[in-house]
Amino acid sequence: MIGLKKAPKGHPEVGEMVAFMGKGTEFKGILKFEGTIRVDGRLDGEVHTQDTLIVGESAELTGELNVGTLITSGSITGNIVATKTVHFVAPGSFTGEIATPAIQIDEGFSFNGRCFMGRDEKAAAQPRAEVQALSA
Repeated sequence: MIGLKKAPKGHPEVGEMVAFMGKGTEFKGILKFEGTIRVDGRLDGEVHTQDTLIVGESAELTGELNVGTLITSGSITGNIVATKTVHFVAPGSFTGEIATPAIQIDEGFSFNGRCFMGRDEKAAAQPRAEVQALSA
């Protein structure tokens, strides 16, 4: 499971944490970053990175996520394009469309939506236009 301020163990994609949005924080807008960040608050908008986004159990995200790696035990509503991998951890939930070459869904995680998968980063990113059109 994802600890309060610890990076998940067993994920080689997770590097040094460069930012942390704690429980009780709210952000609306476009978030762009390099490195690994963790969100435990509310985020409404867009996230863009080639690196890792960790969504904690208390987090609520709504919008468009375009990331390299996503690890979440929180609540996400919207569309996700992940060029590397996605790990859905219980007791989190996801509602929307996702495109990724690799996905892991733990028992107890609630997944409601559609998933597009490819064997490499290019194939996973190709449905992006379709995913974005569905959200419009």
